[in-house]
This record gives sequence, C-alpha cells and structure tokens, in this order.
Amino acid sequence: MEFFSAYDGTKLAHRVLGDGPTVVCLPGGPMQACAYLGDLGGLSAHQRLIMPDLRGTGRSAQPKDPGTFRCDRLVDDVEALREHLGLDRMTLLAHSAGANLAALYVSRHPERVDRLALITPSVLAVGVTISGEDRRETARLRRHEPWFPAAYPDLEAITAGQGTPDSWQAIAPFFYGSWDRTARAHRAAEDEQRNPEAARIFAADGAFDPDATRTALARFGSPVLLLAGEVDVAAPPRAMAEFAALFPGVRPVVQPGAGHFPWLDDADRFAATTRAFLG
Repeated sequence: MEFFSAYDGTKLAHRVLGDGPTVVCLPGGPMQACAYLGDLGGLSAHQRLIMPDLRGTGRSAQPKDPGTFRCDRLVDDVEALREHLGLDRMTLLAHSAGANLAALYVSRHPERVDRLALITPSVLAVGVTISGEDRRETARLRRHEPWFPAAYPDLEAITAGQGTPDSWQAIAPFFYGSWDRTARAHRAAEDEQRNPEAARIFAADGAFDPDATRTALARFGSPVLLLAGEVDVAAPPRAMAEFAALFPGVRPVVQPGAGHFPWLDDADRFAATTRAFLG
C-alpha cells in the first residue's frame, strides 16, 4: 500500500497493481475496501491499477468528521489522489457504488478525466429508477439454478420493502454469475471489508443532485464504457441502458452470464472488453 494525505489531513491508502497505462479504480460497497476488486480479472497484466481505500475503509484512516463519508464530499479525496499521482488527466474506472463518486467527480472536474469506465454501476447519483419488477425479471433468468427456489422468495420480499437481514443473506447468489466456491469466498469477505457507519452516510441527504449531474454528464465529451451484467439484479440491463443514454460518447456492453462482479464470472471476457476500451 502507498499513502497520501487528503485535504483535511486524513491519511489515505491505495494499492498499485501491474504496469502499463494508469487506471484509477474506485471501489463500491458502498464504502468497501478495494481488496474485493482483486486484480480485476487480470487487467493488471496490461494496466497500472491504482486502487484507493476510501476514507475509513481498509488501510485508510478514519476521518475526524464522519460527515466526510458523504459521496459528494469524497470527490475531494479523488482529486487529492490525482494530484498525488501527478496526473494531469486520468482514466477512471468505477464499480457499483463507486460509479456515484465517479459521476460526481466527472461533473465537477470533467477536464481531468480522459476516459470513464463504469462497471455494473449504481444509479443513485443520476436518478435512474430500478423497479422491483426489473430486478425480479432479471432474477428469473436464474430459475433453473438449484438455489433459486430458496432465494427467490427473499428477493420478492426485498423488492416489496419487506426484506430482513436474513433475506439479504439469502439472495447473495443472485449477485454472481456462478454461485461457486470463488463467489462464496468473495461474499464471505465482504462484511469485514465494509465500513457500515460510512455506508449509512454515503448517500445521506444532500449527497446527490441527479438533475445537475445528468446535465453535466450530457456535456462530458470523453469516451465512456458502461458494462452491465446480463443477470445482475443490482444493476439490471434495462436500467443500465438508461444510464448509458445520459452520455454523448458511450459504449454500452452487456456481459453474457455476468452478475454484479463480471471480472469474477468471466475474467477473460471482462479483461478483453475493458482493455479494448482503455487502449
């Protein structure tokens, strides 16, 4: 890990993996340590990946002001990282909730981003609506899986606003293209990697202004990749198409058979797609 200081003196950490053109990779969670990204399906063999632990996660320090966990306030940490790396412009890759941070960063500093890759992105920052039926329809693509009969009622409960903590545990298989040993280990590590206090503040009131963000993204002229997973209930392809349409220069891709973590489901396909975009 390498370290730098944020605007308020908080000591922040980031991993450096691989060689090649630099890509700054923002993790999701929200507020989950970057370790879950692994090497992004072998992408580090071709790119120099900079993976920050957002404040209060992983090896990064806890801030004095918990309010700085709010997504819009994290933008200044991304800018501090860019300055620390000595980059005039950077290629930005963001996964899941990290896409909210990327969208806000692009809105505020469009001249600092030369390419933007959004991987199964969250839609909070841009106000796209994902209905319960969107999620259930995507989930039903998995109806032949052996775990489906036990998990689907819990997904129905969650989408009806009646989910419990046990329900969320039960639907874990829906987030992976294959509920195998690798997926189970990946899911088991999540709780220790995530800062629940920070996650509660991440999307607090005032964090997002979707109308303003959508207006800013419509003016963003740099290339954009938006990669969705075919069977991802967190970011269903229909909603991802609506998100992609906000950008003037977007390449939308749906990875077949992939869930919310497409680099785990088909590493070769994921790396090939992202490499083709990143150059």
